[in-house]
Amino acid sequence: MVTVQVPPRRRPLELKAIGRYSLASRYDLLGQRRQFACRATRISPYQMRVDAPVLGPDGERVVTHFNEFGKLDGWISEIVAGGFVLDLAVTRDQRAKLATQLDWLEKRQHDPTVLDARKQQRVKPADPHTTILLADGTAQTCFVIDVSPSGVAVSADLDVEIGTRLAVGRTVGQVVRRFDEGFAVRFDELQDTDRLEKIIQPTTALVQAASMPRAAPARWYVD
Repeated sequence: MVTVQVPPRRRPLELKAIGRYSLASRYDLLGQRRQFACRATRISPYQMRVDAPVLGPDGERVVTHFNEFGKLDGWISEIVAGGFVLDLAVTRDQRAKLATQLDWLEKRQHDPTVLDARKQQRVKPADPHTTILLADGTAQTCFVIDVSPSGVAVSADLDVEIGTRLAVGRTVGQVVRRFDEGFAVRFDELQDTDRLEKIIQPTTALVQAASMPRAAPARWYVD
């Protein structure tokens, strides 16, 4: 009897999975790879689209980690608006496992009994890209991990000390915590939950000062 192996799904899944990544060309002062926060927004067993604060060139090696998928390595195959597409470097068994995970995640997305207990407290914005304005007038692009009425967690190619005063988007605060992928900012005033996406949007002047490269929509492998 001949066993026919069914290839894993090629159709990508739309999602918002927060994780972290490192680029082969970015190291800290200790010679270790710098880590940044990111968001996987589209993934198949072959490719992954990642929103990210720091980009690399085509062909650069990238290591990612997501709670949903674990560690996934790949190479940048395309630069897209606010991020990049990775060609995943996985074995056949790993690809099959990832396909199973994606099938499960897709079913969970349509399950009304699955609730996010934190969604009322912390929001993952539809557009995670904004700008930071420092006291000296320097503008820097950044990636919003999540935002709440009291503060925001961001990732950026920027080294700031606790206590640093700055503005994220249109809202002023100060750095109160640092972590591997970025830092947390506490707003000077509590913000209206319904306006969280609005307050982190950059002003026109900041967009011009810290412009981000834009590119054509990503090409995807589909059946």
